[in-house]
Amino acid sequence: MAKEKVTLTLDAETLAALRRLVGPRSLSAAVEAAVAERVARLQHLAAVDEWLAELDRAHGPVPPETLEWAARLVEEWDEKRRRKMAG
Repeated sequence: MAKEKVTLTLDAETLAALRRLVGPRSLSAAVEAAVAERVARLQHLAAVDEWLAELDRAHGPVPPETLEWAARLVEEWDEKRRRKMAG
């Protein structure tokens, strides 16, 4: 995979904590993993938004209860994914 060098501005405390956690390992790899996780979450949320828009076009407005149910599904999926990634 091609790599591209970028400049980032990060909170000093967050960066210090990350450096302590990754130790001598690659800081870039840790940041890339965090960004990849965030991208995956945003893509998932975008897919849910598109699905809801499709339902709205096909069947009219989505009831609030269904939106709440979908939000719970996303939260549960995210929690399971985070646990899986943590170990």
